[in-house]
Amino acid sequence: MGKIIAMEFDGRLLRLVDQRKLPKEHTIFECATYQDCVFAIKDMVVRGAPAIGAAAAYGVVIAAKQYGQLKEGAFREQMELALNELSAARPTAVNLMWAMDRMRRSLLAARSGTNEAIWLALKKEADAIIAEEIDRSERVSSFGNALVPEGATILTHCNTGSLAVPGPGTALGIIRAAHRAGKGIAVYADETRPRLQGARLTAWELMEEGIPVTLIADSVAATLIRDGKIDLVIVGADRIATNGDTANKIGTFMLSVISRHYGVPFYVAAPISTIDFGCSGGDRIVIEERGPEELTHIEGIQVAPHGVHVYNPAFDVTPAENISGIVTEQGVLHPPYSDAIARLGH
Repeated sequence: MGKIIAMEFDGRLLRLVDQRKLPKEHTIFECATYQDCVFAIKDMVVRGAPAIGAAAAYGVVIAAKQYGQLKEGAFREQMELALNELSAARPTAVNLMWAMDRMRRSLLAARSGTNEAIWLALKKEADAIIAEEIDRSERVSSFGNALVPEGATILTHCNTGSLAVPGPGTALGIIRAAHRAGKGIAVYADETRPRLQGARLTAWELMEEGIPVTLIADSVAATLIRDGKIDLVIVGADRIATNGDTANKIGTFMLSVISRHYGVPFYVAAPISTIDFGCSGGDRIVIEERGPEELTHIEGIQVAPHGVHVYNPAFDVTPAENISGIVTEQGVLHPPYSDAIARLGH
């Protein structure tokens, strides 16, 4: 298969593979305004922490073009509004806030220039963000490959490939690297309710690359782990606290508990940009709660009683003690994670 390009910016439009429609349709969602980018992030046209950060960065670039004809005061006011709206599009993924901080600093540094010069500076910064994420993802994949035994059967949750991360991915990048190294691996992919990212996206990416994959309901994972059919679990992350507690797609915590109980290695793969150096523990991570329709409806068809109360957190927090290692672009971090993360350059 050819390389998956999930995001492209042509200087005017940000083109995103519309992940809401995969695998039935491979369509492109075009962002012509920063408001389009906000919608794309909120509605999960684009998802995955590093991809969200990169998309939001280009949203700032688009905003600078939108308001390029305004005088300085009005231009700055509109740009601040755009930065704030993009930052608030999804609250859990730290890469979004990290990318917006970088874009805000770039905007401030270019404040004495013309609006066109500011646009060029912002585009340069957004291009740097996506290039850095690609490089990080390739290095995460390489370090993680060393953890995968020959002939391993791997369980993964949600989607952490090229659709979610510029480059080969994080957890899926490791799986790709192991496959390309000829290790003869096989993969079980959780469906990942309620948005089914595992069923719709992970299974699609792996099949496109010819990697043996078996799709399972989320509730099957415990039985497979208990029965000794899983050699290791590899997942991604949306935010990592400095003590190693990790927020990832809902259902990850449950997998970590089962893996620990049965002695199955449980790895988190994420670039250092996903570590929130201002967050000391998982209890400080804001967990996004999404609309009830994600549970009460499937593709527009109602499957639950009208008016039923719904609790739909998008993420949960896996405590550091359940994590065997955190794979970053600087290598694999081992417990105690507070010490390992403190030694990282950032």
